Amino acid sequence: MTAESDPVSSGLRTEDGPAVKGRALRRGFLALGGTILLGLTGCSAVPEAGLAFDTADRWVSRYVDTGRRDKKIEVDLSRQTATLYRGDTVIGVSRVSTGREGNDTPPGRYKVIQKDARHRSNLYGNYVRNGRVVKRGVDVRKMPKPPGATFDGAPMFYFLRFHGPYGLHAGVVPGYPASAGCVRLPERQARRFYHAVDLGTPVIVKR
Repeated sequence: MTAESDPVSSGLRTEDGPAVKGRALRRGFLALGGTILLGLTGCSAVPEAGLAFDTADRWVSRYVDTGRRDKKIEVDLSRQTATLYRGDTVIGVSRVSTGREGNDTPPGRYKVIQKDARHRSNLYGNYVRNGRVVKRGVDVRKMPKPPGATFDGAPMFYFLRFHGPYGLHAGVVPGYPASAGCVRLPERQARRFYHAVDLGTPVIVKR
C-alpha cells in the first residue's frame, strides 16, 4: 500500500484499531529520527564536506573548497587556465588572461606573499580632476600627471601577489593574453580562489 492510499499515513480518518495506528506512529518516529540523524551526520550525496558547487561559469569551476590546507595554484600560460588543487585533487578551475606579448607573465615556482581583497594598481589607472576622468588608461611611469589631477588606480580586486608586481586578481578575461603581466580571472572565480588559499600557498606558472 502506498503512502497516498494508506489512510493512516495520509492523515485521513480510519476505523482501524490501535494496532494499525501504533504502526503508523512508529513509522513516523522512525522517519523523524532518520531526518535528525541525517542532519547531524551530513548527507552522503554532498560530493565532499567543505565544498561548494558552482555552475555560474559554464566553462569553469567544478568544486571550490572552503578549507585552506595543502593547496596550490597552477597557472597554465598556453591553455590560459588557473587550477586550484588540494593535494593532487582538482577543486577549482578558471579561465584566465595572462600577460600579453612584451608583458609576459613570468613562468616559475612562487608562493602567495600578499592578499588584498580591495587592491588597486599603483601603476595603471586614470587621471581624475574634480571627479571626472581627464586621461584614461595611463601608465604613471610614462604619462605625466596633468595639473590639478589625481591618480585613480585600476581595481585589481581579490589580489593574490606571488612575485614582484605579479598577482592573480579579478579583471577582464577576453579569451587570450591581454594583461600587463598579472593573471586575470573572472570576478566570481577570483573571489573563490582568494578565499580558498592563504599566505604561503604555492603558485606554479608554467608554459
